Amino acid sequence: MDGDQSLKTKGGFAAESLAAIPVHLQSVVDAGDLSGFVTLIWRKGEIVQLNTIGQRDVAAGKPMTRDTMFRIASMTKPITSVAALMLMEEGKLKLDDPITKWAPEFANMKVLKDAAGPLDQVYDAPRDITIDDLMTHRSGLAYGFTSVGPIAHAYEHALGSPLANPHGPDEWLKKLAALPLSYAPGERFHYSHATDVLGFLVGRIAGTTFQDFLKSRILGPLGMTDTDFWCPPEKRDRMAKLYRLDEANDRLEDVSFVHEDHPPHFCGGGGGLISTADDYLKFARLMLNKGELDGVRLISPETHALMCANRLTPAQREIPFMGIPFWMGQGFGLGVSMITDPEKQAWMGAGSEGSFGWPGAFGTWWQADPVEDMVMIYLIQNSMPLGPEAASQLATGQRMGGRAALPVFQKLTYAALGK
Repeated sequence: MDGDQSLKTKGGFAAESLAAIPVHLQSVVDAGDLSGFVTLIWRKGEIVQLNTIGQRDVAAGKPMTRDTMFRIASMTKPITSVAALMLMEEGKLKLDDPITKWAPEFANMKVLKDAAGPLDQVYDAPRDITIDDLMTHRSGLAYGFTSVGPIAHAYEHALGSPLANPHGPDEWLKKLAALPLSYAPGERFHYSHATDVLGFLVGRIAGTTFQDFLKSRILGPLGMTDTDFWCPPEKRDRMAKLYRLDEANDRLEDVSFVHEDHPPHFCGGGGGLISTADDYLKFARLMLNKGELDGVRLISPETHALMCANRLTPAQREIPFMGIPFWMGQGFGLGVSMITDPEKQAWMGAGSEGSFGWPGAFGTWWQADPVEDMVMIYLIQNSMPLGPEAASQLATGQRMGGRAALPVFQKLTYAALGK
């Protein structure tokens, strides 16, 4: 366990409360619920606490370190959303543009009469999917793991794993467009491959690959040198292994992805990035600072405000997400969620009104809090099932100790501020 004691009195926090964070996280590792953590709290210009706890590779006995690399899964989505909004500011797309303008594969889509029903019982989509629909997950597209019934298995059969498959963008888009939509465009928030589609559209509009666009326009300018869609051989010793709990023997099982010798054909903007705490802090601070960091501006304050404002209707927020009433006190904008009512939201996490961020399927999470001028980053590698019909599983752990670690980190951080 590495918690730098000298940092703990900075930033207006109660040192004793902050000191409880690594103690609690270490107990989760000691119980065998998770392999390890890297957590970071930044406030008012400085890192207040950095914890490296447990191991990035249990079998080899390699500890978590500040520069450990993690598969951040859906924490990729806000970065992809910023990429699209950069093109919007350049006049190359509008939120109400139909995506058929660049992806004719999605013309004349069909919609399931029953989202859990037979694949051949469909009707004509009342309108095309728009860029706004993609960014707010109201496109009618799906993931296999957020769906039930035949469509869930059709996604798995046609596309393979949502994060690792052999298809290039054009082939993948064609396969996705051949499947019926679960809901009519604009009807409801249904978590999906929409941000993967958005990323590939960014590439088509910009006339490059999505990976190259991110590297040249976002990752490079921000100095995010350890963030990419693959881990090159010289960095692999720093990768955290991906684990899941083997319930048969009550031990963590290594289910890490196989490393490729080259960047993958599928560089998915919905969940493909690998990153580190310090790298993601740069993006999170840019977001906290309304689109600019250290002289690098990616989006205007006006676009940032658009991104971080709720776009879901009251009726859409009534619909559970991942099996829970996720939208109590929360909304969703253009690629990030935000806290709209801290008291209603407090049952699941902690934060001031207007705080925003988004988690990842392997338990990673971040939040920027403009009221407190604070960024929190929480990195673990805990595999949740991503196969068909896995929607009821939350991304924060399989056993109670693993599931509780994130909300405890959140609540202890705010308690240390007297909140």
